[in-house]
Amino acid sequence: MQVHKFTFNAFQENTYVVSDAKGNCVIIDPGCYDSHERGELFNFIEQNKFTPLALLNTHGHIDHVMGNAAVIEKYAIPFYMHPDDLPTLRAVAGYSHLYGFEGYVPSPEPTHLLEGGQFIEFGEIKFKVLFGPGHAPGHVAFYSPEKKFVINGDILFQGSFGRTDLPGGDFETLRDTLMNVMFALPEDTLVYTGHGPETSIGHEKKYNAIYQF
Repeated sequence: MQVHKFTFNAFQENTYVVSDAKGNCVIIDPGCYDSHERGELFNFIEQNKFTPLALLNTHGHIDHVMGNAAVIEKYAIPFYMHPDDLPTLRAVAGYSHLYGFEGYVPSPEPTHLLEGGQFIEFGEIKFKVLFGPGHAPGHVAFYSPEKKFVINGDILFQGSFGRTDLPGGDFETLRDTLMNVMFALPEDTLVYTGHGPETSIGHEKKYNAIYQF
């Protein structure tokens, strides 16, 4: 598997395309809002002759879902999300204009609901779903034990962690997720974050700001 990163919208959100050797791919957290950003994502997929098989959301905050409708309209692929974050996803349409995204097209409902601990496969792309609430009630991460990486949305950042002051956020829940889910992964696991650069579990177990609280 290969991981390709794009950074979109005013929140500088990281969108990921994960591909396999046969040209299949999945799209994770499409934050592409305007036509230029959507074009960048779609052109990359077309130029590499990838076949999208699924859309995955780590959670439903505005910066991670602004491209959901466009991706599903273009590729007609199944959409996966944890059921506990459906209220988060549905709420976006009510506040998107407050952030200047008057053109937000509401996301379709997911076609498949995820559970923590399950394994999902798309071609040769395989993930274990990690349930990691705290930043959002139904937050999940997509973990590849074989390739030693995790796409973790806004749970863990380089030196920091997801905010918990948004609706549905809870600091103690996030701390539990960090200590018992994320930091339980092997230390050489590469962490692809929802914002900012990549990091590793080993680095964050030593230096993350969660230890200051």
